[in-house]
Amino acid sequence: MKQSLLSIMIAAAVAAFVPVAAQAQQATTTARQNSPSQIVLTNSTRILTTLEDRRAEFTQNRAALRQFMTSEFNQMFDRDYSGRLVLGRHGRGASDADVKLFSDALAENLMQRYGTALLDFNTQLKVRVKSETALPGGRGVRVSSEFLRPGAEPVPVDYLMRQVGGQWKVFDVMVEGVSYVQTFRSQFDTPLSQKSIAQVAAELKAGSMQADATK
Repeated sequence: MKQSLLSIMIAAAVAAFVPVAAQAQQATTTARQNSPSQIVLTNSTRILTTLEDRRAEFTQNRAALRQFMTSEFNQMFDRDYSGRLVLGRHGRGASDADVKLFSDALAENLMQRYGTALLDFNTQLKVRVKSETALPGGRGVRVSSEFLRPGAEPVPVDYLMRQVGGQWKVFDVMVEGVSYVQTFRSQFDTPLSQKSIAQVAAELKAGSMQADATK
């Protein structure tokens, strides 16, 4: 995955489910209140504004950036469900505890390794929601959106979302067709064929194994 797409994926993931702000009222009148589309549009607008307003602070204080990103990521992302999808065949029959161990280690590794990519993100982008469609089998919805760049082609960003405890949460993000889940399922297939889920999680946590989102 190209570095520019990586920063968009991280920003898109972080932006997808944070507290609703009034800013989105000026961005759309068509998305239903509290619908997945409304959540994506509202919070994408909010996160871009926050990144711009706090860019100087985050540049000087990387710990504050990590804290901000981790907090928002924890609120919006269905870590365990997404982690089980990343595990794929290796997650069949795995305990919830092992899946959580892997999911947490993967998320923490990504935050540590790629968190500063947000500082390079173009916060002048505009966000446009194109459609909201049901996923097969009642698995949730796909919200298709675009990041609009001045003088360049729009970047398509799709969010796959499902309801958890009455809240819409993201379990996969696709940037220009590149899936978060598929990217890491491919990367960890070989290690998980050779080691247990707990071993891979421990190596991710220790940093001896790295989640590589640039492929």
